[in-house]
Amino acid sequence: MEITKIKNMTVLERLQAMESLWSSLINDNVELNSPDWHADVLAERRAKIESGTANFISLDALKAYRKS
Repeated sequence: MEITKIKNMTVLERLQAMESLWSSLINDNVELNSPDWHADVLAERRAKIESGTANFISLDALKAYRKS
């Protein structure tokens, strides 16, 4: 499907299309491996949490940050 066709869809139509795609993927028994960098990022985050140096923010703070 072309991106222009997707952009012309209503939000509801796009959400319904996403739901259909997710439903079709759930039924496929395909195992996807995460990329190596993903394991590295998770290990770094775990180390920060365990060392007490992780910084957490609230969802409201994240939303405000994304708007700026």
